[in-house]
Amino acid sequence: MKGHVIICSALLCMAAAIASAQNLTVSGRAIDRETKEPLVFASVGIKGRSLGTITNLQGEFDFHFPGDLRNETFVISILGYASFEAAAWTLLDQPQLLIEMSKSTTVLGEVVVSDSLRGGEILQIALSRIDTNFPDQPYLLDAFYRDLKKVGGTYVSLLEAAVKIYDEDYKAPRNKFKLRERVALLEVRRSLGYGNKFTTYFDEDNLLEDLLLHNNIRYRQFPEEEIFFSSLTREPDQYYNGQPIFVVSHTNDYTLRVFVNKQNYAIIRLEYENAAQGEVSRKRGMVSRFVNIKKVINFKPYMEKMYPSYLSVESKINWYDGQSNELQFETELFQQLLINQVFPNTEERIGTTEKMRSYGLQYQDLPYNKTFWENYNVIKESPLDKTIRTDLEKQGPLDKQFQEN
Repeated sequence: MKGHVIICSALLCMAAAIASAQNLTVSGRAIDRETKEPLVFASVGIKGRSLGTITNLQGEFDFHFPGDLRNETFVISILGYASFEAAAWTLLDQPQLLIEMSKSTTVLGEVVVSDSLRGGEILQIALSRIDTNFPDQPYLLDAFYRDLKKVGGTYVSLLEAAVKIYDEDYKAPRNKFKLRERVALLEVRRSLGYGNKFTTYFDEDNLLEDLLLHNNIRYRQFPEEEIFFSSLTREPDQYYNGQPIFVVSHTNDYTLRVFVNKQNYAIIRLEYENAAQGEVSRKRGMVSRFVNIKKVINFKPYMEKMYPSYLSVESKINWYDGQSNELQFETELFQQLLINQVFPNTEERIGTTEKMRSYGLQYQDLPYNKTFWENYNVIKESPLDKTIRTDLEKQGPLDKQFQEN
């Protein structure tokens, strides 16, 4: 009998070990409790952990996490709302999980200035504290990258990649436009549309590296003139994770909004849009002109430092005949980078041989690993993306394109 108990205990331990090693998934949709509108790009994860994902354009998400975290707290956070929290195990196996989130009960409808700080002063303090609030030691990021290319209103190509990103710290670089991070490519999958003749009208350099350079906070890409800071306005305060947030904005020739934690002046979000016109390049007898760019950068705290959690850039460029100046076609590029996990104070490095090549991701061949993608945190496809899939699948099912390309 005693031996039987020992065997059973061993089997139970083995089963528990297997269960904890397996990935679990919470799938659901986050909406506003009153309006029932989807909460877009809300942060989804385990409380106190760096592992996470975000909701899509319909507020939907699939969040994969290790089984040994099943008893920890699942959390969804978004600016202006009280965070949703629940034990992760209680949300498993709920295919119709609907999470209704309430606007923060502590809402300031007006800018109440018990303090007298102006918008420019708030941003100046926030920028001066980047070295304090952001990483001062080497760190590693697990990340999901996606880019979509659109020509004349039709989506022509999709590329997705799983990568590791290494950086020494957040100190100000000598060159604001030279990449300091090192990136290693783990997996990549792409549609057949990357062979489309129109893709040559997009930048064929490494678009992921270009996207990383859009991080204005990391690269201190802000005007230094006093006229810029004096143009900033302080908007009504907001709340995030129960903490009050400064909102600073500029709305003249371009739109800029920066969200700053009122307690430590850490920047948690930046939104930017610019519709200035200008020539970009010339190719095959045509001239390209910039139309619009829209950018969002999110950060979240982990171990008392702020780390990037999401970065997106949408850019529009039109191509004109070099002689007649007539519009020939329109191009749009959509790029997203989702940070799945943060490894602070890491001893792991990305060496020269591991470093991703500087040319386009579409040329860096790796076999399609379907099993890997089934268990990897990506930005979930939403019903609003059906047009994208319809356009791309004119050449066959996407999964088959991934395998053949």
